[in-house]
Amino acid sequence: MAGGWAKDGAVSEQIEASISDELARMKARKAPIGASLRYCAECEEEIPEARRVALPGVKLCIDCVQERDAAFKARAGINRRGSKDSQLK
Repeated sequence: MAGGWAKDGAVSEQIEASISDELARMKARKAPIGASLRYCAECEEEIPEARRVALPGVKLCIDCVQERDAAFKARAGINRRGSKDSQLK
């Protein structure tokens, strides 16, 4: 159900395009490569064996990863394919 001059299915196309863009961005993120470190690269605490087995190539302990994630600021979600009205909301 589209409104105004938008064609039918435009909203669904916008949602699908946004999801596709986000999936592509997530897939492009670099995964850890190589052997896991025994000690964290930042704080030098020992990385638990279970974490090293579960995530091959891990370089940081859980605490350092959580600190890094907390400092991460999400990017603004701009709907580039959307109508003018959807960008103004």
